[in-house]
Parts: sequence; C-alpha cells; structure tokens
Amino acid sequence: MIYKLLHKISHKYASKWLILALDLLIVAISLFFAYFIRFNFKIEFDLPLMITQIPYVLIAAMISFLAVRSHKGVVRFTGYKDIINIIIGVNILATLLIISTFFSRKFGYSEVFDIPGSIIYIHLLLNILLLIGFKLFIKSLYNAISNDFIATKKILIYGAGNSGMITYQAISNDPQNSYIVMGFIDDNESKVGKKINLLPVYNLERITSDFVERCNVEEVIISIQNIDPTRLLQITGYLFDLGLHVKIVPPVQSWIDGDLSIGQIKNVNIEDLLGRDPISIINPTEEYDHRVILITGAAGSIGSEICRKVSQYDYKRLILVDNAESALYDLQQEFRQQGLENIEAIVADVRNRARIDQILNEHKPKVVFHAAAYKHVPLMENNPYEAVSVNIGGTKNVADMAVKHGVDKFVLISTDKAVNPTNVMGATKRIAELYATCLKGKGHTKFITTRFGNVLGSNGSVIPLFKKQIEKGGPLTVTHKDITRYFMTIPEACQLVLEAAAMGNGGEIFVFDMGEPIKIFNLAKNMIILSGLRYPEDVDIKITGLRPGEKIYEELLADGENTTKTYHEKIMIAKSRYIDIDNVERQINKLTVVTSLTQPLEIVSSIKLIIPEYISNNSTYEVLDIKK
Repeated sequence: MIYKLLHKISHKYASKWLILALDLLIVAISLFFAYFIRFNFKIEFDLPLMITQIPYVLIAAMISFLAVRSHKGVVRFTGYKDIINIIIGVNILATLLIISTFFSRKFGYSEVFDIPGSIIYIHLLLNILLLIGFKLFIKSLYNAISNDFIATKKILIYGAGNSGMITYQAISNDPQNSYIVMGFIDDNESKVGKKINLLPVYNLERITSDFVERCNVEEVIISIQNIDPTRLLQITGYLFDLGLHVKIVPPVQSWIDGDLSIGQIKNVNIEDLLGRDPISIINPTEEYDHRVILITGAAGSIGSEICRKVSQYDYKRLILVDNAESALYDLQQEFRQQGLENIEAIVADVRNRARIDQILNEHKPKVVFHAAAYKHVPLMENNPYEAVSVNIGGTKNVADMAVKHGVDKFVLISTDKAVNPTNVMGATKRIAELYATCLKGKGHTKFITTRFGNVLGSNGSVIPLFKKQIEKGGPLTVTHKDITRYFMTIPEACQLVLEAAAMGNGGEIFVFDMGEPIKIFNLAKNMIILSGLRYPEDVDIKITGLRPGEKIYEELLADGENTTKTYHEKIMIAKSRYIDIDNVERQINKLTVVTSLTQPLEIVSSIKLIIPEYISNNSTYEVLDIKK
C-alpha cells in the first residue's frame, strides 16, 4: 500500500516554490551549523544574534536563487548543469553576505548585520554540500521507488571514454530506465583495473561465461564513436557467444540537440554487422533531371528501391515495367499516395520483344535500368530454359531496343554469382554482361554493368528466410557451415547503380568494395540472438548440404580480371579479359532461340561453350565438365 502511494506521488512534480522554500530552509540550517563548526562544535556564540541574521541571509539567498532560477529545476532529473547552477547561486549568496557585512561595519550597523568572514566561507561550503546532497538524495530516492515497479537488468558499457561516460550519465539520469550498470569494458589496457564512478573497468577477455553468470549480466551497450566495423563484428560475435544481448549508441551526429537520451540506444541490427563502413554516396541528380527513365523489374527489391530514389529527382517521366502485377500495383499505389506525378506502371514481360519495342518507341526513355531477372540459384538450376529466356533473352531484347530507340544509358544490374559461375543462374547473368559488352559502339547507347553481392532484405534472400524460420521456432537452415557471402543493404545497392549510371562512359563493369565476406552460419546465430533467443537452446541451426550449383565462397572478380580505381574509393571498374565479340554475339543469338522443348543438358552445354569458366558444382550438369 505504501509503495503504491509512493509510486503515485512519484509521478507528480513538486512546485517550484516548494523547492525554493526547502532550499531556503537548508540555507538557514547551514548558517547554524556554520557557527557551530566555527566555535569548535560548541554553542559559545551569540545565538540570539544569529537568529536575527537569518531573515537577512534568507533574503539574500532568495535573490541569489531567483537570479539563477535553481528552484525551477526538476529535482528527480538533477544533472551536471543543475549542480553548476547551485554552485553559482550559493557563490552569489556568499558575495551578497560579504558586501552586506562590509557596508554594515562601515556605516555602524554591525550590531544588526555582521557575519564574520570565516562563518560566510563555512556557510558557503555547507550550502554547496547540503543543497547538492539534498537534491541528489531526492533523485536517488525517486529512482529507487520507480525501479521497484520496473524490471531491471544488469548491463556493462563497452567503452570507458567520453562516449561511454555520456551513455552512463544518460542511463543514470533517466528515472524510468531499467538498467543497472555493473561496470565498463575497454580495449585500452591503461584503463583496465581502474574504476570510473566507482565502477570497475574490464577488458573483453575478462567477460567470460562464469563472469556473466556470477554477475547476472544480461546486456552490453557498445558506446564507441567511429568504431571500426570489423572490430564491431568481432565484439558482437564474442558477446553473442556468451548469450548476451547487445545494443549500440548511435553516432553523435544523430543525438538530439547534442544530447544522448536512453531512447536513442538501439539494438544492433544485421546491417551493423557487415564488417565494413556503410557506403555513403551523394548521387548526382543532373543525370536524371528532365529525363524519361525506364526501370525493368521495377516491382522487385532492387528495382523498387531504384524507383523510389529516382522519384526524388526532377525526372520528366518515370516508366515502371514488371510482369508481377500485384507487386507493381502496390508500388504504383505507394507513389500515388505520395502525390507523385508522371509515373506510369506497365505490366509487360521482357521476353516479349515486340512489347518492349512498343514501350520504348512510345515513351522514348533516355536512361534504362534493367533489373528484371531470375535470381534464385536452385530454381534456375532445375529450369535452365527459363533462366536463358529471361536473364539472357530478356536482357538482349531490352538492350537491342535501347540501341534502336536511342537510349543514352543502359544500366545492367548483375551479380557476383556471374563471376566464375558454378550454376545456371550465375552463368546466364555472365552472358548478359557479355552481351552488353558486345553492343558497345553499335549506337550511341552507353552500356554499363553493376556487379554486387547478396542484398540484405531482398525478396528471397537469406534474411527474410531466417526471420520466418525463427518465428516458427526453427531450426534455421544453412547449407554448409563454412559458406560465406558478401552482403550489402538495398539502399547501398541502389546508390551503386545510380552512381554507375552517372560515372559510366560505356563498357564498364562496376564492382563494389564490400568488405570481408560473412559466414552464413554466424549470421544465423546472430539473428537468433538479435531476436532475443538463445542458440541452440531456443532455436537450433540445421546444416542441410549445398544446393545444386551453390558455391561455398563467392567472388567479385573473374579469372583474368583485375580492377582500376574510380573517384569513389568503394567503387572499382573490373577490367575484363579479351573476348571475341563477333563469335560471342553469334553464340548468344543461337542460344536465345532455344525452346522449352530443348533438353536442359543441351541448353547448359551451349552456355558452357560461351562461358568456359563455368564449372558446375553439386549439380547434374557436372557430367558436361567431365567431357571437357
């Protein structure tokens, strides 16, 4: 009952005049103790005279506190600036008392107001001690009452520098927080073993499973500004293995008015664990202003994000082409709700050459982003005709019509699976790259290829799959314990595509510095822990074996390729090996006339003739490689 009453009271704020009255009471009490201390803790001073001085002291104190407005502070939120304000106020008080004593002595009123200097200085120190102590005591009492109604968790702060101290203060000053800080972790050995705010500083090796269990630590907040992404990956991996939840303090630029609040401390996301800095590109707008822009595969993960980014520019007209009716309709409605104009959604299949010809003839785009493709490795391994018809035939149709109708730039979106392919999907994307190369110089259209790895959150990617499996209670399925992949976010992928369109002069294959590849097994473990669960107690991981055509390690450069730098350190140009353009084009034209009745082995055999580096892996088409 008492706790409920206190909890109810704790949600009310004290009047500023009540705070002022309490401050004045403390000033009066401290005056008595100043005399008491000055006279060796004996009441050997003129007590009636001291009592007559109290009203004058209180008037001076009221003037001082009103001047600095210390009474307006909310006691439960007392912080560093409030303490400084109190110190300024009591110094003003001491100054007023000194001045008053000086003039009372000079004009013969010492019998009315004459406080010895030693009393004033002792009074000053006592005021600082008692006023600050009183407010901090009320703050602690409020926090203690509030915490009785909040489930608390014990945490560690990673980083004992300035950012770590600010994080500690933000936690300490928030009465509604559920954290109890147990200490700090820091990589600087000179800090390890010392104490900050009476809390110990540990190194990471000190945080073991025994330590976590003994201290009941549940969470670690990483508070290091400009932390190296690789180091962040190492730290989080180590902490995840201990079953700890991990949060991270955002960059100081995103703090509100330069102050960190506990609400800004966010969970670590998969995007934070890419092992590299996020790619930041300010895309030029002049390439897209006042132009008709056409995007194929517009309703897909990459295509739709390109549409969203281009829609922010001063385009003339935006043409969205896709054969996925429902997804295209959703995208169209999204733009309509935003009030965007001059956007037209067209349901069409890139395999229909006449239809593509009609669309380009009618709208006459100047920039084409070709994102339409089949991309699922196992499905395309079993359906090579479909992979050829869309990834090669569809690309050929759009590219040919781009030349015919005078498109300025054609941007092909490719994949790292096109590099030294081991599957049908990657091989057909590599042939699409080659066809774009074959068209160089056959019109004024500039053909540009972008090549990047797996995209986090894209349709059919591993992240949505893992999320669904976690929701069902697992297990998460990983094909091989050592399988690794390069990852990027959808916004990063689209920034690369848009930048490639701007800087490309035709014939280039742009590749992306994607940092270190990530083990899918570790990614799965991290996702389990980020979901608030434990591996393997709550959700397990099952190794299912490599799928047909699947690689253990992906590459960004093919055999015989190297790179040259561009003006952006994260974007490079792959220098491809020499190809016989006439021969390759002739073979591609022959391949694209295959029908659905053509046997898969025959189709794949024709693909391998064009791509000699295509060696099947874990696939029925390995028999074709044995014959070589």
